[in-house]
Amino acid sequence: MTGRRRWSTEEILDTAAELLRTSDAESFSVRKLAATLGTDSSSLYRHFRSKTELLRAVADRILAAAMDGYRPEGDWKQRITALALRLREAFGQQPQLAVVWGRYASSGAGSRLVMEEVLQALRASGLPDEEIPARYHRIVILLAALIASEAGISSLTTEEHEQGMELFRVAVLGADPERFPALAHYARDIRPLGADRRDAFEEILAAQLAHIEATMRPR
Repeated sequence: MTGRRRWSTEEILDTAAELLRTSDAESFSVRKLAATLGTDSSSLYRHFRSKTELLRAVADRILAAAMDGYRPEGDWKQRITALALRLREAFGQQPQLAVVWGRYASSGAGSRLVMEEVLQALRASGLPDEEIPARYHRIVILLAALIASEAGISSLTTEEHEQGMELFRVAVLGADPERFPALAHYARDIRPLGADRRDAFEEILAAQLAHIEATMRPR
């Protein structure tokens, strides 16, 4: 009698990533993954102790892929900006995992590569050593929030997007000027959350880096 096939860790992660292209982290389950692979959940728990550990591993592969071929160039701000755009692009191809990264974090090789580059860039900025961990933390929180927010918008179906736009127009253009005078005044210029995402991403990040630069004590 032939036994069930034994799946490698990489094959499990490949299948999990594919499942997450069409579902979110909440609806994803080890049982669904096992069924897709034609095995039972217990066999997967030999590779990953929990669903959370599995999700972290899948998200870490996105980080590792983003860092593949990366070479630091330019000054510290250019390095962090280039890294941020690579992460944004990588998670843009699998937006469901952006939320996973922001929620569960990661401790794999991909995560360490990202951490190392941000820390190295901040060291190159001339910041005192004691300030670098806190600055690093703020930058990573900002990146995770921006990337997850954009991913949430990009994963909407066409129907969901159109419904959201209609609700936006009703809320903004239909605002009562007596109750919402500022909103009524700027109604025709207010943009939906998803508009100009690339420019907004880069401007917000640039503002954070400029803030760090402005706080540096002259040598």
